[in-house]
Amino acid sequence: MEKYRLGEMTWPEIKTIIEEGERIAIVPTATYEDHGHHLPIDTDVLLCTEVCERAAARIPDEVVLVPPIIHGYSPHHMDFPGTISIDGHTYIEYVKNVVNSLMHAGFTKILLVNGHGSNTPFNDVAARLAIVENKGKALCASVCYWATGPIKNVVSQLRESETGGMGHACEFETSLYLALKPEFVQMDKAVKDMNRHTTPHFWIDLIGGGTGAMSAVSLMEWWSSFSETGTFGDATLATKEKGEAFLEASIQGIIDVVREYAERPIPPRVDHRPQKGKEISL
Repeated sequence: MEKYRLGEMTWPEIKTIIEEGERIAIVPTATYEDHGHHLPIDTDVLLCTEVCERAAARIPDEVVLVPPIIHGYSPHHMDFPGTISIDGHTYIEYVKNVVNSLMHAGFTKILLVNGHGSNTPFNDVAARLAIVENKGKALCASVCYWATGPIKNVVSQLRESETGGMGHACEFETSLYLALKPEFVQMDKAVKDMNRHTTPHFWIDLIGGGTGAMSAVSLMEWWSSFSETGTFGDATLATKEKGEAFLEASIQGIIDVVREYAERPIPPRVDHRPQKGKEISL
């Protein structure tokens, strides 16, 4: 059986994998926080890690699955018990250090797969910094598992909620949890909670009704200021059947990203400054 989980490999096995041919190193990132009255606080961690695990299991000779980063940036959720938040600068440094460690070992392409919305800008910054600090010799990309083409296509076909209905602990996340661990979903407590003031340029939706996951203006208020339950969206529309379709599309989306990334060259830097025989450096 082809090993693909980093944690199950010995260091000589990892060395051999790096020497024999490049695999994409996948790093899931998420957090523990409130997800309404009906979903456990591990929702982001479970959904993201399962998507990555199942994608990696299908293409084990193309990836190495790194243990997940399970604590993220979530101070705006701290009014809800159970939320664990990491300071933004600490989070960026932590993720960057993980990426730099993988690059130091010899991996030249790392993919951060995010499962928590507010990690998104921090993952992007960590990825950019890692590339710069490694002088462009290795790449780090970041993606949210719900942002790929396959999942957007399936969601546009199956969603019943309006824009905003797939914001948090919503039709999307609740359906996915139902597909993975239905015994932990309390659907009798699921609600439609969409009290945030929504306008054409200010809105929240993971998928965005097919138009994207972010409004034109970025604004993240304290979660308790617009959500009584911790939900944002319409969780009552969730079903296991939708979740199974969302899960399959999410898995395929990550596989597509991995394969596109694998084909992407790493061109050398070109220093256009006057040269004095010195090595290129920042």
